[in-house]
Amino acid sequence: MTAITLTTLLLALGTGTSLTFISSHWLLAWMGLEISTLAILPLMAQHYHPRATEAATKYFLIQATAAAVLLFASITNAWISGHWDIQQTSHPLPLTLATLALALKIGLAPLHSWQPEVLQGLNLTTGMIMATWQKLAPFAILLQIQTPNSSLLIALGILSIFVGGWGGLNQTQLRKVLGYSSIAHLGWMVLVLQYSQPLALLALLLYIIVTYATFTLFNIKNATSVKALFALGAKNPILTTLLPFLLLSLASLPPLTGFLAKLLILKELTKQGLAPTAALAIMGTLLSAFFYVRLSVATALTLAPNITTATGPWRLHNSPYTIAISIATVLAILLFPSTPSALTPFTH
Repeated sequence: MTAITLTTLLLALGTGTSLTFISSHWLLAWMGLEISTLAILPLMAQHYHPRATEAATKYFLIQATAAAVLLFASITNAWISGHWDIQQTSHPLPLTLATLALALKIGLAPLHSWQPEVLQGLNLTTGMIMATWQKLAPFAILLQIQTPNSSLLIALGILSIFVGGWGGLNQTQLRKVLGYSSIAHLGWMVLVLQYSQPLALLALLLYIIVTYATFTLFNIKNATSVKALFALGAKNPILTTLLPFLLLSLASLPPLTGFLAKLLILKELTKQGLAPTAALAIMGTLLSAFFYVRLSVATALTLAPNITTATGPWRLHNSPYTIAISIATVLAILLFPSTPSALTPFTH
């Protein structure tokens, strides 16, 4: 892919998401979603491989289905209420349809099965874009819906946490593990969305930071399976030391950054009188923590069965991601002490 084509596609990707951000009209927001979807499809299929073509086809069909349902929901709302404003969506029928369509777009359970399969067919860079940037536009629309169905969002959130944890237990491919990780983290965001939108945005931001750092580190070492983690210690000791911290941050273990969002969400759910829901969410997170710890053990406590006698890989050229991975890793690991500052928007 030429530099001009790549630049055009990335600009279109940013334009589509930005259009959804600034739109309160259903049609304009829908157009933004479609622009970003069409822009990422060539990035998915740029490698002429059957798995990449299959992933792009699956993604296109799923996103087209979700877009059709979302357009139908917006037209139904305009027909019933006479409003095209997203914040004026209050009738139960279009509200439920729009919520389910957006859940399908971002991959919430039980509408999740496409996400791990699509991620498995992509390279790590495109997979990172799909797992992070492509969640922003649908999430922006969810934030604008003022009267969500509380029971539906709670059910989607709890189911996503359990499915994301359970589905990742027996995976040996890192991209599938990160796909189920995305499902579980999005479940936490949806749980608190109707009670504290700033807290949901904070959880999304922290998820993007930690996931970006993890994807970038895997991309530097071209690690796509658990087996590839065994040899990281001999190739790059520094990155091997950092990776378990990133994985445990995704698992939300204290005192790492990932625990910050979960702690605040649990506090908010308890304050809203949803202690049983918070307890279920914690139990579902234990499933996710198990396979993150398993990956950490594979990385830090397991050596390759043989030792290479070739020139040390650390003597090769530096990666172009050095600054980005340094900043993202520090943020993904060491933000937990800023918890008092993060609490400020919720106490004033």
